Amino acid sequence: MVDKIMDWKKQIELLKRGTVEIYREAELKDKLTEAAKTGRQLRIKLGLDPTSPDIHLGHTVVLRKMRQFQDLGHKAVLIIGDYTARIGDPSGQNETRPMLSTQQIEQNAKTYFEQAGKILDTSNEKLEIRHNSEWLSDLRLADIIKLTSNMTEARMLERDTFELRYKKGDPIGIHEFLYPLMQGYDSVMIQSDVELGGTDQTFNNLVGRDIQRISGQSPQIVMTMPILVGLDGKEKMSKSKDNYIGVTDEPNDMFGKVMSISDDTMENYFMLLTNLETRKIAELVNPDRTHPKEAKVLLGKTIVSQFYDKAAADTAAAGFDKVFAQGQLPDEIQEMPIADTAITVKQLLLLCKLVETGGEAKRMVAQGAVTIAGNKANDPNSQITPTDGMVIQVGKRRFAKLIIKKN
Repeated sequence: MVDKIMDWKKQIELLKRGTVEIYREAELKDKLTEAAKTGRQLRIKLGLDPTSPDIHLGHTVVLRKMRQFQDLGHKAVLIIGDYTARIGDPSGQNETRPMLSTQQIEQNAKTYFEQAGKILDTSNEKLEIRHNSEWLSDLRLADIIKLTSNMTEARMLERDTFELRYKKGDPIGIHEFLYPLMQGYDSVMIQSDVELGGTDQTFNNLVGRDIQRISGQSPQIVMTMPILVGLDGKEKMSKSKDNYIGVTDEPNDMFGKVMSISDDTMENYFMLLTNLETRKIAELVNPDRTHPKEAKVLLGKTIVSQFYDKAAADTAAAGFDKVFAQGQLPDEIQEMPIADTAITVKQLLLLCKLVETGGEAKRMVAQGAVTIAGNKANDPNSQITPTDGMVIQVGKRRFAKLIIKKN
């Protein structure tokens, strides 16, 4: 019996790692104990709205927690919010989100299973995939009115972003008030035992507890995880802020982006993106014990290995060292066929797909981040005559080699 108690203490200790808050820890212990006695799998809920086609490392913080529950024998229920995405989650938003089209949502959702599968156990015994359009699209007006009767305006304004916008006189769409109710209704429909989310999801997930209780269900445990800091070291990781590492990034890009983070950010990444023990992490982020570059290389290799393998991680690390430590060109550079006629620097960067817009081309030149044949470019409108084998570099990680087209 004592050993059994110790086992459960270890499980809770494992699940608590990297969490900010558990509502309520005592209830989690009761559910885990009951599951052990009965053999019933707990249903662990995570909702992802396909508002963009890519999952980044910020998303994987919660996915990794879900995987821990799977490894303990429980079932992950991944809800693709194809219906709630039409509204757009107001969490952390200081203005109303633009509503997405059904076509955009369907296109974005196509790759979610594959990307989430890089973290989760995708066997039928451990993973259930649901789309909340299954139940939300069938709600009648009477059902929606009944759902909204469970929430007051005062309760909604407890959400910090709503409160801030209300005090400033900024508009809040009525449809935005529906979002947490719909997310909470998801919990009822899949009979969630535990819901996971970032700290920005706390309000939504607690609403789920309320609606489950009103519906006669045992309220779900809510576990919140920290927000992963983006590559800028300031804002949360986000595609819209262009400070993210995508789970489908190539190994070299993924490793290079990790190496670009500040030393102060490493602890956040080690804690949320690796399984290293806390004691080992403390040693790695202490410059008196471990050189920051050595620690960052280990971090980069660990992250790349999770999505690819050790060989890919070692190759990426070696390539990075060759380019940045030794000042050499990478072994593999994309080749761009081009005519040997004069072209502006801006047009050249766009043609080589080293920038996405002309504005970005101007910014990169202004920052001194563009070199052509080893010479720094100073004017985006200056003329360049391409030569065979000419290498274009933008920033630290983007390269292209020009190949002159033959007539």
